[in-house]
Amino acid sequence: MQVSDAIASRRSIKWYDPEHQMPAETFSRLMEQAILSPTAFNQQNWRIVRITDPGQRKAMREAAWDQAQAEEASELLILCFDTNAWKDRPERYWQNAPKEVQDYLIPALHNYYDGKPDIQNDEGMRSCGLIGMSIMLMAKELGYDSCPMDGFDYEAVGKLINLPEHYRIAFMIAIGKGIKEPWPRPGQLPLDDILTENAF
Repeated sequence: MQVSDAIASRRSIKWYDPEHQMPAETFSRLMEQAILSPTAFNQQNWRIVRITDPGQRKAMREAAWDQAQAEEASELLILCFDTNAWKDRPERYWQNAPKEVQDYLIPALHNYYDGKPDIQNDEGMRSCGLIGMSIMLMAKELGYDSCPMDGFDYEAVGKLINLPEHYRIAFMIAIGKGIKEPWPRPGQLPLDDILTENAF
């Protein structure tokens, strides 16, 4: 599938076949491609919680205000990020780079993020947005539908997954075999409304 086809055909599907199970090799391929997504300083600050336990899936549905896809989709992924990734053994992120690159970038991480919680949080949200789109487009190539979700009780979900103190939740993604066609696209704004050159 061409990337353009995946973009055009990806829709947020809310109705899934609850009996379908994604094969293990398909899930592995999905994740292997997703983690190639870019992050600032290559810090790979996303953390993904895969919800597989049926009781946990039911609890997630309750936390998501009874949205069926949280329980019935083949996969439910909670996209989180570690606000401390920038200082967690940062030499790992550049271990294959030339020494002069390591010597520059590893101290730069500290200078950019230390004492700046807003930047740490913003960076995590950006990173999760990038990997989230990679997941959804790759899922489409693999024959699956998906739905990004932020309609849930973040505090309740955090408790359900035992979210560490310095982690944050960005959003969820439900992935599975859709059983209903989506409604027609509700309407895209004209390109002239969203694209400008050089300044507003």
